[in-house]
Amino acid sequence: MSQTQETHKYLDPQTLASIAPLDLRARMIVEGLMTGMHRSPMQGFSVEFAQHRQYAPGDDTRFLDWKVYGKTDKLYIKQYQKETNLDMLILVDTSGSMEYSSLSRQQGMWRKYDYAATIAAAMAHLALKQQDRVGLVLFHEDIQRSTRISNAQDHWRTIVDALGSADIAGSRDVHHYSATRAGSMRDTQSSILGRLFDRIVAKVPRRSLLVLISDLIDDPVELELGLAKLHHRRHDLIIFQVLDRNELEFPFRQPSDFVGLEAEGRLPLDPAALRRSYLEVVGGHLRNIEQVARRFRFDYLLLDTSKSLGPPLSHFLAKRAGAISKA
Repeated sequence: MSQTQETHKYLDPQTLASIAPLDLRARMIVEGLMTGMHRSPMQGFSVEFAQHRQYAPGDDTRFLDWKVYGKTDKLYIKQYQKETNLDMLILVDTSGSMEYSSLSRQQGMWRKYDYAATIAAAMAHLALKQQDRVGLVLFHEDIQRSTRISNAQDHWRTIVDALGSADIAGSRDVHHYSATRAGSMRDTQSSILGRLFDRIVAKVPRRSLLVLISDLIDDPVELELGLAKLHHRRHDLIIFQVLDRNELEFPFRQPSDFVGLEAEGRLPLDPAALRRSYLEVVGGHLRNIEQVARRFRFDYLLLDTSKSLGPPLSHFLAKRAGAISKA
């Protein structure tokens, strides 16, 4: 077996699910990501020149490139390869729907939260290797737990321990139908993501890279309002939407009781009769989420927990780094 095949084997979701320690899973993911990646997807002001970016109000005028201005009559900022001055804040959803898994306990019970936590630990590991400062926020109805923002050598262990001991707000059931509510969530009086971004905007005064990892079973309108606040404060954002294969494909055939993982109750349904409508609602919801992210030029990636994490994550980060270098 080649080294590439060996790496991909470790990135297989069922293999990762069978490995208990989160730090071991994350290290395997990072090992795969580092292969073939040459530059950081995160950049800021430092010592090695990286690119030009058009001037925006509030930018430090000390970094204006007057030679470019003389040639183009436009203001551009010099940006430099990132070294130590980026703050990354990783936001991980711990709501009840993140408890869902289509795998049995015998197969490893690879919950959406396990997938999300592995992404979070891997992103933190990558950032800390670059000596960037990283912080973690676990949220449900509000911020449940947070770590300090730090690049200390032992900080990754703090983040991994917090992810590993998270209290998921729900119970394990065979099926759940939370995603079917996606098209009707505008009637809710309060949005989890709306409150979260209010807290984050107040908590993080300096420009930072935020990483949101969630199934995003929330109102796209409220998400848009939250992203507008981040954009206004000139934060950058990466959105990882994590969903189980059953949520994306709805393969159920036999009449069953569907149990909501966030106190929605129990509902007897005939899946075959509603599958088409379900897929239309979920498909529309996913398109809305992606459109909202693109509107503010934030990066977005939908991830299926039944598929390997490493290859799409590696491709996504490499593509993001390439887009930054060409901006």
